Amino acid sequence: MTARSIRRAQERKLRKAAGKEARLAQSQPVEATSKGRLAANRANAMDEPAHLSEAKTQKTVEPAHLSEAKTQKTRSTGPRTEEGKAISSLNAVRTGLTGRTVLLPSDDAELYHRHVGAYESAYRPVGLRETELVQSLADTQWRLQRIPGLEMALYARGRQEFAESYLDQDIALRANLIDLDVHLKYEKQLRNLQLQESRLHRRYEKEMAELRQLQQERSAAADDQSATEVTETRQTNVAAEFVFSNEIPPVESHPLFATLDSLVARQSA
Repeated sequence: MTARSIRRAQERKLRKAAGKEARLAQSQPVEATSKGRLAANRANAMDEPAHLSEAKTQKTVEPAHLSEAKTQKTRSTGPRTEEGKAISSLNAVRTGLTGRTVLLPSDDAELYHRHVGAYESAYRPVGLRETELVQSLADTQWRLQRIPGLEMALYARGRQEFAESYLDQDIALRANLIDLDVHLKYEKQLRNLQLQESRLHRRYEKEMAELRQLQQERSAAADDQSATEVTETRQTNVAAEFVFSNEIPPVESHPLFATLDSLVARQSA
């Protein structure tokens, strides 16, 4: 349970206890001097309309609610300055596997930027959506690379805690028993790391599939555009090779007629 849920449970318990005390106070026997007055009030209440009796009941309970509201006002409402809000936003950062924070204070910022640059060089995004996907893929992979280190850190801490255990056992068996104790103690944290790893893998595969689909569609569109341009260029070149003219050359100028003339001249000779 979180601190907020615990606080709400305590508030509900306090309200329930206040209501119980109010009901007990109303049901307790009164003194002899006020018995007649109580009986008269009950008789009058039976004759009163329902909305008037409910109003009186609300008046008796209202002070408890007012005191509870005043108590809530005195409690902290969280940070109000920008600096305080910025610090508060990092309260949930533990492993950097969830939320908006990708780069932890212990991470190497220069190494992270080189990691993102390698993804951009490999996939060469075009457009806003492709750029967003490449950035998200780099961040997801950066988080996935952090998980083995966190698991090793948990086991390292556990081995220090259980270093003095099983001293009477064999060395190899002792190491296995210590690892078992570490696993049992940090089972929740280790299981959470496994869940986060599966979630990040699914996200990585989904975004990678979307990126490949976008790039394939863009490549296909570019190929279609290139094929269209090549076809138009060829048609232009073919049209340029043919020169259409309306002038018809004279028949006598054809080479065939010159050949016939030469043959006739030979026969005449």
